[in-house]
Amino acid sequence: MHKMKRTFWLILIVLTSSWLIAEPALLNTSGFFPWRNLMVQLTGVLAMGCMSIAMVLALRPRWLEDQLNGLDKMYRLHKWLGIGGLVLAITHWLTSKAPKWSVGWGWLDAPKKTPPVFASAVEELLFSYRGTAELIGEWAFYAVVILIVLALIHRFPYHLFYKTHRLLAIAYLVLVAHSVLLIKFNYWSLPVGWLTALLMVAGTWAAVVVLLRRVGTRRQVPGQIAGIRYFPGVKTLEVKACVTEWPGHEPGQFAFVTTDSREGFHPYTIASDWRVADPCITFAVKELGDHTSTLRERLKVGQPVSVEGPYGRFTFDDTRPRQIWIGGGIGVTPFIARSKYLATHANTGKQVDFFHSTGEVDEQALALIAENASHTDIRLHVLIDARDGYLTGERIRATVPDWRDASIWFCGPSSFGEALRRDFAAQGFPVERHFHQELFNMR
Repeated sequence: MHKMKRTFWLILIVLTSSWLIAEPALLNTSGFFPWRNLMVQLTGVLAMGCMSIAMVLALRPRWLEDQLNGLDKMYRLHKWLGIGGLVLAITHWLTSKAPKWSVGWGWLDAPKKTPPVFASAVEELLFSYRGTAELIGEWAFYAVVILIVLALIHRFPYHLFYKTHRLLAIAYLVLVAHSVLLIKFNYWSLPVGWLTALLMVAGTWAAVVVLLRRVGTRRQVPGQIAGIRYFPGVKTLEVKACVTEWPGHEPGQFAFVTTDSREGFHPYTIASDWRVADPCITFAVKELGDHTSTLRERLKVGQPVSVEGPYGRFTFDDTRPRQIWIGGGIGVTPFIARSKYLATHANTGKQVDFFHSTGEVDEQALALIAENASHTDIRLHVLIDARDGYLTGERIRATVPDWRDASIWFCGPSSFGEALRRDFAAQGFPVERHFHQELFNMR
């Protein structure tokens, strides 16, 4: 989390610093409207920078996944940049509009207008489209506000989110045109202009890829559903899909699966290891929303699917001699995959304590988890809330006395994970290096 926060603030600092270089007379500026004009430019540069990087992250670039430690972290940064861009865009709009309203209401005196002086014919040409740029930018801004707010409303149906979120690419392209026409002309010869241009070119390319629905197509492989099993006690569907062109995956990774092109892709953690001799992948799907609640009726054996991936860095790679796994509810899935892997591979030499905490009970599902663990050296601890109470950091430390030598791998409800992270941090555990948490929330 700290790495994402540092990246977010670094982006804003770099953009702001490049803008400050372009305004050396900033401290000598006086008067309300000159300051207002500067703030319009700054907020515009920052908003477009955030939106451009967010647009690039929407392409799910593999090289950035390595840098940010997983696609789940990349998507969280994408969300923060979207929110940051929205706040900056609103500030930009208010900074531009509020003074005009104040003049109309008689609260401020209108600034004296002086004829513009152009350094080149290009600057004069761009200035002639100023009115058009302001108009299209304002309407694109309204569209961005609506679309981002819809994306942040979790009750907004996923299939509608999938369709409407793509419209942000169109609004972004309009804002690029708005920015090119209205950014101070002398910026283009300075670092702030070079950086803004680079980001907008990258963002434009990403927007076109999004609109053409080509995101991740090179990592998509065709598949076919080979088996379906339902666990009613935990309202979870196990789907087995055979994918002969799959490049393979590490236990703990996830993939995007499309069963209906109108619905779009959905991320599911892989609940199986990879064997070339048996080129099939198993997904565990919890009934949590409007889409997943109807899959049991809609999916059929033999049905074609598209699988994209693998993604994620929740792959149990570390140098510590002991691992503590914590799976809350459906968060048990990556640990099932790892258990299956350890059952068929040489011992890694690590001691593993696997805590599965659940409020729902399905005896068949619990038996399978126990069966997988029985073929390994994993110590399994199953805690059912109604019977055993809630899992806490104190209970984990009491069960694993040498917890300080372990790495902790958590997958489950985010609030549960954050509570455990804070608890272990308070005990001096180096959570930034050795507490691994899957942020499995793509909205």
